[in-house]
Amino acid sequence: MEMILGQLIAGIQVENLVGDVNTAVGDIQLDSQKITPGAMFVAMRGTRVDGHTYIGKAVEQGACAVVCEKLPDSIAPGVAYVQVHDCEDVVGRIATTFFGDPSKKVRLVGVTGTNGKTTIATLLYNMFRKLGYRCGLLSTVCNYIDGNPVPADHTTPDAVTLNRLLGRMADEGCKYVFMECSSHAIWQKRIGGLEYAGGIFTNLTRDHLDYHGTFENYLKAKKLFFDSLGRDAFMVTNLDDRNGLVMAQNTRARVKTYSLRSMSDFKGRLLESGFDGMLLEINGQEAFMRFIGRFNASNLLAVYGAAVMLGRDPREVLTVMSTLIPVNGRFDAIHSPKGFTAIVDYAHTPDALTNVLTTIADVMDGKGQVITVVGAGGNRDRGKRPIMARESVKYSDRVIITSDNPRNEEPQDIINDMLEGLDSSDMKKVLTIVDRREAIRTACMLAQEGDVVLVAGKGHEDYQEIKGVKHHFDDHEVIRECF
Repeated sequence: MEMILGQLIAGIQVENLVGDVNTAVGDIQLDSQKITPGAMFVAMRGTRVDGHTYIGKAVEQGACAVVCEKLPDSIAPGVAYVQVHDCEDVVGRIATTFFGDPSKKVRLVGVTGTNGKTTIATLLYNMFRKLGYRCGLLSTVCNYIDGNPVPADHTTPDAVTLNRLLGRMADEGCKYVFMECSSHAIWQKRIGGLEYAGGIFTNLTRDHLDYHGTFENYLKAKKLFFDSLGRDAFMVTNLDDRNGLVMAQNTRARVKTYSLRSMSDFKGRLLESGFDGMLLEINGQEAFMRFIGRFNASNLLAVYGAAVMLGRDPREVLTVMSTLIPVNGRFDAIHSPKGFTAIVDYAHTPDALTNVLTTIADVMDGKGQVITVVGAGGNRDRGKRPIMARESVKYSDRVIITSDNPRNEEPQDIINDMLEGLDSSDMKKVLTIVDRREAIRTACMLAQEGDVVLVAGKGHEDYQEIKGVKHHFDDHEVIRECF
């Protein structure tokens, strides 16, 4: 694949151009180490690394064109330099053009919010494949091109990787693509230049304040996604979240609502719930779903609403939904020979933890005890740590505070931050065990028949990151070893 530089930059504001506008570009990269002869290098200013310091390296590797905000002191002969005001602002549009506007060749649906993104995107992907369509999925757990996995490094890839993947999906006949849109990706314009058929808002609670600084900035980042939707797109928003209508204030898309509590376009009612599933009524029709809890009932409403907005028959949608199963690491129930239930869940925010624990309490209805194993990630929002500890103690009979992914922090320091949210009476319920494997084993030893052990925070992850190194660690495997 090749494209003339002039075509690539036709739609962007160029401040200065040094070199030949007719240069043939054969690839685009943001990483100088991945540059091959004939590629374009885009010098992004990241939070830790400034791509401008690697322009020389990219040219050495064979870059034929460089997009940058500041021209380097040394201009290499035969290389075209495109100076722009903001690389972050233009890279999405350049990548979209280079890969042939792939989002116009598929029906792309974005899902954003604090919790539920992975579940909703994955269930829509699974549903439309069951309906007979070739589909793509871009998610935290993994990216898929019609059943074939492509490993994921971020919730939303960078603009170049994203357009490359969308291009592959379109080339391989995908008609629908379902995608998680993280607040980082929206704010960093990684999804710039893409055309969406629709967007879904789940909810908004405290998360990523280490990056956004304030809750208001976090909200603005999410809202930008809906503000950018076109007139032909739809928006399905959660009326049960106080920010559901805020998100819709400036969108040009057709807005539809879903709710478990209020009159809405897609109205749900949870009729029965157990550890095997729920009986859910949606717009007057009942169906049994193999999911647990009110938060999953809300997720299923979003799935239903999006599928109907994509033109599917409501009865057909309900029929297929009743065959779907939970996403790996999202409220995975594993039954012990001792008669208790262990649940693995990705909950890593205070709100997600509360949702899971209140769901467990609803299903148990006062029978048995809840033992929670929980930690918090290192090098992330410290402010949520004491809140997570408080929520765990509030809804559990015993709590074991342990390591999650400490990354480059000391595990005991993270645990100490969590303990700051507890008073002396709370501490009577609490054990601290730094080693996560030992913490899970201890919880399973304490559990009796009828109890529930919740192992929260990592869900689908099969690693633990310590001092920047990923070690194999799977909560599911450790629980089954205990059993």
